[in-house]
Amino acid sequence: MKKIWNAEEKLRFERELLAQGVRYIAGVDEVGRGPLAGPVVSAAVILPLDAASLIEGIDDSKKVKEAERERLAALIRERAIAYAICEESSETIDRINILEATKQCMKRAVERLQPPPDAVLIDGNFRIDIAFPQTNIIDGDALSYSIGAASILAKVYRDALMREYDRLYPQYGFAGHKGYGTAAHCAAIREYGLCAIHRRTFTKKLSGGGAKSGPQST
Repeated sequence: MKKIWNAEEKLRFERELLAQGVRYIAGVDEVGRGPLAGPVVSAAVILPLDAASLIEGIDDSKKVKEAERERLAALIRERAIAYAICEESSETIDRINILEATKQCMKRAVERLQPPPDAVLIDGNFRIDIAFPQTNIIDGDALSYSIGAASILAKVYRDALMREYDRLYPQYGFAGHKGYGTAAHCAAIREYGLCAIHRRTFTKKLSGGGAKSGPQST
């Protein structure tokens, strides 16, 4: 049986902040920490929280089917007071590691919001270097309306980006697995080597230490 979307459950953290007089609440989430290829993407979004403006169905992007994610992302962009989407490349991930790249990506997204937030809700258990009050929520994309909205924006953006990369590097199947380490993707790396968007620090065992270089974009 499909679970009924409950606005009060999704808005618990936002309601607590609103009761303290906070006006603009940003939700922040990332997509793409685990793949072998492509960037990590973060989104930050401030949504109106009055009953008339709520978008029913916002949830952890992993729990929402692709067509519904696309529909919700369009509504989020349309109704948002502010939103920003940022990415950090595979080169940056290799240089500073995935956790630091994720933090940097989230920070950039938050700092691009206009108007700026009064408080920030962040998915996960790590803090980021921002000047705004922040609250970390483990599984926040499933528990917070604002973080769920950010997760959908980030997921839709990154999926579209990986489809573009699929056109540049069709032999890897990026449109299907989005850069994650599926059996087919790992087999393609062994056959063709690495392309420009592969994370060298994630693929050492597959690529013989990252020395083998696959086809580049033209």
